[in-house]
Amino acid sequence: MSSTLSLILIVGAAFLAAHVLFEWLARRFRIVSGAEYLVLGILLGPYVTGFMSADVVRSFAPFMTLALGWTGAAVGLQLYLPRLIRTRAIVYRTALLEATIAFVAVTGVMVLAFSWAFSLTYSQVILPAVTLGAIAVASASSALPLFDESDTHPLVEQLEITALIDSVFAIVVFGLLLCLVHVEVPVYGRALTDTEWAAIAVAIGVVGGTLFHLFIGAERDPDRLFIALAGSVILASGATAYLRLSPLFSGLIIGAILVNTSTNRDEIVTQMASIEKPLYFVLLIFAGAAWKPSEQAWVMPVFLFVFMRVAAKLGAARLAVRIERRMETLGKNWGRVLFTQGTLALAIALNYSLNDTQIVPNVVFTAAVLSVLVNDLFGARIITALLDEPEPLEQLSPEGERA
Repeated sequence: MSSTLSLILIVGAAFLAAHVLFEWLARRFRIVSGAEYLVLGILLGPYVTGFMSADVVRSFAPFMTLALGWTGAAVGLQLYLPRLIRTRAIVYRTALLEATIAFVAVTGVMVLAFSWAFSLTYSQVILPAVTLGAIAVASASSALPLFDESDTHPLVEQLEITALIDSVFAIVVFGLLLCLVHVEVPVYGRALTDTEWAAIAVAIGVVGGTLFHLFIGAERDPDRLFIALAGSVILASGATAYLRLSPLFSGLIIGAILVNTSTNRDEIVTQMASIEKPLYFVLLIFAGAAWKPSEQAWVMPVFLFVFMRVAAKLGAARLAVRIERRMETLGKNWGRVLFTQGTLALAIALNYSLNDTQIVPNVVFTAAVLSVLVNDLFGARIITALLDEPEPLEQLSPEGERA
């Protein structure tokens, strides 16, 4: 079967599955949308039904690279500085504390788990452990629709900012990790240093965003905007993928540059949103299809990661509000809202598996897949239970907290 026909059949099957079966399941059991596409990809993949062979999955690696870059750019477009500076500093501090504590906790435990399970040195397991730490930090904003649109409770503001900070934190940590632990690529007469790889990763994103800005300017035509935007992301994603860097990182920089320098930012955001959802679903399908069981003893590390991710997010959220003295504002259980993960966690795991690493790539990918499934299947129920709890504390106005 040709790759083109396979793709058409896959997208058609995904569409029918989503609108006939999985949307009903989502309404009936409050499942966060997205997990169903991942399951569909696993079922269609070479290790379950074999509908898509491993060669077909590999042939779409450039498309998956584009989806990774687009995912990073979508996060970058949320970094509009005039809007961000209106948010109080305490909200950012709480979000950054939560992300940092969760990252350190998960990374530390996974370093010990990988070293023990696979008889590797600590230096050998830093790459997969830090990758899982970044995956654990990633939180989706898909829980926001569960809140009332008119709700002005500080929890809503904190959730929006925390989801954004978590995403940026995860992308930056993973992007810099690939610069520090880099697969050698023949690009110069000598091996480049970690700092030089980091500078190259940043430069690719800056060049991609700058070229788009210079050539498009105040263009409003949707077709021209889309072609230029896609070209910019494709250029940066292809370059970073060739150099074994992170398309997510370069895409993040491109999105941040465009939203802050372009006068037609609204049109750019619209064009990004128009293709983001289809790419999101197809990325989930191919992420599922790219999954394969590990030949190593993966059960303990995988289930430990799923448990640690939930425990770390909840514990980090509690510690963050205690340190910032916001317990009465957000409540001790506000971390439950951060359970859902969404696309970014899978995108990081997919980026890791596509990066020619030999350090337990299938274990890392399996851990991410299982974590996303568990958290997206039950996250909405947990969040709803939190929202349905009687509010024991008085809602504080922004003036009731320190800056």
